[in-house]
Amino acid sequence: MEDSTSKEKILKKIRKALINKSPKQYTAIDLESEIFVQPSESLEIAFAEAFTDVSGKFIFCVDSVDFAENINYLMADNNWQEVYCNEPILQHLLTKSGITYTSTPDDLLNTTISVTSCEYLVARTGSILVSSKNSGRKTIIRPPVHMVIAYASQLVPDIKDALRNIKQKYDNNLPSFISFITGPSRTADIEKTLIIGAHGPKELYMFLIDDIKEA
Repeated sequence: MEDSTSKEKILKKIRKALINKSPKQYTAIDLESEIFVQPSESLEIAFAEAFTDVSGKFIFCVDSVDFAENINYLMADNNWQEVYCNEPILQHLLTKSGITYTSTPDDLLNTTISVTSCEYLVARTGSILVSSKNSGRKTIIRPPVHMVIAYASQLVPDIKDALRNIKQKYDNNLPSFISFITGPSRTADIEKTLIIGAHGPKELYMFLIDDIKEA
């Protein structure tokens, strides 16, 4: 009896394929070799180039004093005042730099800038790996300006390195939220028109402080 529906015909073909499996055509697949060419320049330069290519704004700081000068200049140049930061280590750094901030959650809705740390920086893609162990989801996406403070020692060549490191760092107690940020928030879902800041910050700044001194 012929199958009465197209669905039954398709299911019959699937059952037949599962019973009579095709032999493996590719037996010597190399899953360990690098897919992407490693950057010839330093990770700092590779990250800076990739980060600016996705509309990020990169600021290199030789030390905490240089950071203080750069962030104060940026704040004054844009006439920014409202800063939100809920990470104690960064709060200490901001205080030393003369930057006032709030850490009251209710103030987050009316704050222009959020300042956060991150887990790792991916040199090849210019991406920032963040987690709930940093400042949480709301701090990252609500204010229109997101400033990230990171160190050169957090740079890794590729995404797989960042994921491996974060797994080793937290072992069996991974953060509930892990995400990559690659440039300011953007979308072209509506009539293929690119809109910056549709689902998050319109501007993304990276302050990279050099904590790896050459001998």
